[in-house]
Parts: sequence; structure tokens; C-alpha cells
Amino acid sequence: MSLELRGVSKAVGGQVHIHPTDLTLESGTMNVLLGPTLAGKTSLMRLMAGLDAPTSGRLFWNGTDVTGMRVQDRAVAMVYQQFINYPSMTVYDNIASPMRLLGKSREEIDRAVRGAADLMQLSPLLDRKPLELSGGQQQRCALARALVKDAGLVLLDEPLANLDYKLREELRAEIPKIFEEAGSIFVYATTEPEEALLLGGNTATLWQGRVTQFGPTPQVYRRPVDATTARVFSDPPMNFLPFTKAGDAVTFGDGQSAPAHGPLAGLADGAYTAGFRPNHLELSAPGPDALSFDATLAVTEITGSETFIHVDHHGERWVGLVHGIRNLRSGAPLQVHLDPRHVYVFAEDGPLVAAAPYAEAA
Repeated sequence: MSLELRGVSKAVGGQVHIHPTDLTLESGTMNVLLGPTLAGKTSLMRLMAGLDAPTSGRLFWNGTDVTGMRVQDRAVAMVYQQFINYPSMTVYDNIASPMRLLGKSREEIDRAVRGAADLMQLSPLLDRKPLELSGGQQQRCALARALVKDAGLVLLDEPLANLDYKLREELRAEIPKIFEEAGSIFVYATTEPEEALLLGGNTATLWQGRVTQFGPTPQVYRRPVDATTARVFSDPPMNFLPFTKAGDAVTFGDGQSAPAHGPLAGLADGAYTAGFRPNHLELSAPGPDALSFDATLAVTEITGSETFIHVDHHGERWVGLVHGIRNLRSGAPLQVHLDPRHVYVFAEDGPLVAAAPYAEAA
């Protein structure tokens, strides 16, 4: 079982929502669509489901062209961030509705509904109507209905965003296993890089309607093909710093020079951009080869055991994630440090040129 997109695009009123896209999703796989709001995740899902027709390109299900096929005639289940339930039906009947449309027996329906309800912690609520439930309970009802549908393609559009932390973590671990065991193609849209890493499987990074990279999630995270993908797959976004390489030295945008260490050493002379994740920007030098920069503290965000520091370096805004609670004064000068072994190097036009083993393992 496979879903293949060949040159699929979508434009509305002259505005391109999805640029020509080639993707192949296989049976039993989990595929994460990762990108910021308005990157095109929902638009791409609607094309996959058959809710929208592509402007160009074709979609194939198991080798059969389904481009013009109605969504009702496809084995598709879709759950949105904003839960959709039938308000006049009980939770039980909501979950059972797709199986009844398929003509399943009463015993089969009851077994599937109670199994899904147990997984979603809805068993005590089966006789209630959706409006008697909390928002999280209503979303779990929608997820349970998708679960029992036994669809070949399951599309989840940020489905856990409205759930509490504990339940969200439980379902992140359980839902992919369930659909993968059923042999379904599982597609999950999220704006959160951390969620993509937790879900695993494959990830397609999206930026302004383009799929910038697709592959095994750890690989896309550790070796982004370009600066755009690196920016998408980092929260807060990856920091960047332009520099030039000449001989054994590198010179940064502020005129500061340093010996070329780590992935910087093997570069040909020329202009590049260095990228580094927030957790690699430090307040104390991590070693003798560390790069040090004078900056100004803009703001701090204390998250509990860690602190986000937002700094300005000659017009470049960087974010660092440091351990502990740091009581730092906004507007104060601050020196920050970077181990060059954690640096990604991108060409001026964006493609990845080099990455140290430390960066790829980060």
C-alpha cells in the first residue's frame, strides 16, 4: 500500500499554496509534516485526502490514479486540531458511525468502539453527548472515531494541540503504534520540532508551500540539506552568522577573526553562513577553541531548570538555551561562546556545505 504524489501543486486565485511536490508514503509508516503556521501542511493534507483537487500533478494510491476520486470513495480518516463530532449522537455512536456506514456487524462495532474508548480514556463517557465533554475529551472522541475506521490513510492535523500535557505525551507514544500495526499510512502535521522527534518515522519539512526535505526524522534533523530546513527543524529557530574563510582563519560579519577549527577548517576560501542551535550557545567557554562573541542581552525567559537568553550581536538576534535560572539584566553587555564542533556550514545561497560530527549528533 502506498500513496504517491507526482508533481502535485495547488494555487488559489493566482497564489501558490503548494509548489510542485513529489512524495511517496509507504504502508505502515508514520510521516510527519513539520512547518510553521501557513507553511502548507493542511493544504498538502487536503490534497492527499481528496478534499481539494490539485492544480497540477497526479496522486496514486497503490499505483492507481485517484486524482479525481471523491474523498467519500477513499479509505481516508482525518482528524483536525478543532475536533469535529456529531452533537446529537452519544460518544459511543460518534465512534461507531464510520463502522456502521461500512456495514460492520453489531458485535464487531461494539468490540472496536470499546477498545478505542479504553485507549482514549473515554469508557466512562460513552453515554454522554459531545457538548457534555471537555475540549480534550471531544478531541479524544474524534481520534477514537478515526481509529475504528480502519482507513488506509490516516491524516492528523495537529490533533493533540488542545490536550493536556500528560495525555498528549501518552497519545504521542500510543497512536503511531496502533496505526502502524494496522498497516495504515500515517500522516501527522505539527509546528513543533520536538513533537516530530518524539514521533520518529519520516519527516517532511515545509516552508512557504515547499517540501524542503523528506526522510527519516533523525536524519533530517541531524543533517538538514539547507538553511531553511535547519530553521524549520529547530525550536527556537537555528541561529545564523555570516562569515568568510581565508586561509587558516575565518572572519565574521563584525570584523572579528578566529582560527578555523572544526568543520570550518576544511572549507575552501569564500563566503558562508554558520548555523548553530540554541542549546550550543553558552555563557562560558566550552574549550580552548571556542568562538567568543560580544553581545547585548535583550531578554531572558526562565522555563524552570533552564533559561532562554535572547541576545543581539551586531544586528543578529540569537537565542541561547542555558542550564539553570539566570538573573541577567536586559540591555547589559554579555559575552557568549560557541564550540565550532557544533557548527553547521551553509553556502551563501543556502545548501549545507559541512557539518561536524558533533553537530550531526546534536
